[in-house]
Amino acid sequence: MKLCILDALTLGADIDITPFESCGEVVVYDLTAPEEVEERIKDVDVIITNKVVLNGSNLKHAERLKLITLLATGYNNIDTSYAKERGIAVANVAGYSTESVAQHTFAMLLHLIEHNSAYDAYVKSKRYASSETFTYIAWPFHQLSGKTLGIIGLGAIGKAVARIGIAFGMKVIYYSTSGKNISDTQYENVTLEELLASSDVVSIHAPYNEKTHGLIGYKEIAQMKSTAYLLNLGRGKIVVEEELAKALNDNLIEGAALDVLANEPIDAENPLFEVKEQEKLFITPHIAWASVEARQVLVQEVIENIRAFEVGEMRNRIV
Repeated sequence: MKLCILDALTLGADIDITPFESCGEVVVYDLTAPEEVEERIKDVDVIITNKVVLNGSNLKHAERLKLITLLATGYNNIDTSYAKERGIAVANVAGYSTESVAQHTFAMLLHLIEHNSAYDAYVKSKRYASSETFTYIAWPFHQLSGKTLGIIGLGAIGKAVARIGIAFGMKVIYYSTSGKNISDTQYENVTLEELLASSDVVSIHAPYNEKTHGLIGYKEIAQMKSTAYLLNLGRGKIVVEEELAKALNDNLIEGAALDVLANEPIDAENPLFEVKEQEKLFITPHIAWASVEARQVLVQEVIENIRAFEVGEMRNRIV
């Protein structure tokens, strides 16, 4: 069986991908441009990819193709209707990054709420060396204990975030964008309006779909407390970036942290670069999912998907 990995670089150079060789002959490409897809997949049985777009225009040339297995949970880059017509199986991996994303959520929140960059810069500038006192409280910060954490999207990641919030002594409430988790009685289910108005931290962990597109814009941010923080670790287009930038410039909230953006990599002209007080905004380049442990699990899960397919016991099948 012949396999190709179209965008191995998205796994990081530190992750060993040689275990894929146990499944057959493997051809590895660091990245694949759209115009290169057709040639690279034309004689393979299995495609392994993260974000490369696969549709009728390039898949029609892959006559041997039997399986597309994703190095991800999301599969919006795959034309699943075409794959179904062709009898090409598609499988993803779910749950591998839950703890990684939950951890990164609080890393971002604590970075913002405790003004860590400002304090670190103060010490390293040697200004602390000439301080009159042992402490320097220029940027006041608050405890998470006693605060309300509002979670948008109470799936596996949302629940992991809730668990950590409880450990910090926070009250957890949530809004379900799908309506599927409203029977979860451990936390209070509220409307979006109630969540925005009462939360000290609003953390987004919802999938991107027609219900969540542009869910949080200027109007919604205006409903939040002026002391609140907004976190987006769901999908970039859930938050209207131009309106978030305006909201931060208008001091509607205390700060925001984003690990996902509408376009990735970020556009050089993104309005978020125009936020006047950049210390109120913390952005990481879509890395919440990518702890070493999560990526190792991801590779192993993809291998298990391929092996299961070979024996007719498909795991994590989408199509």
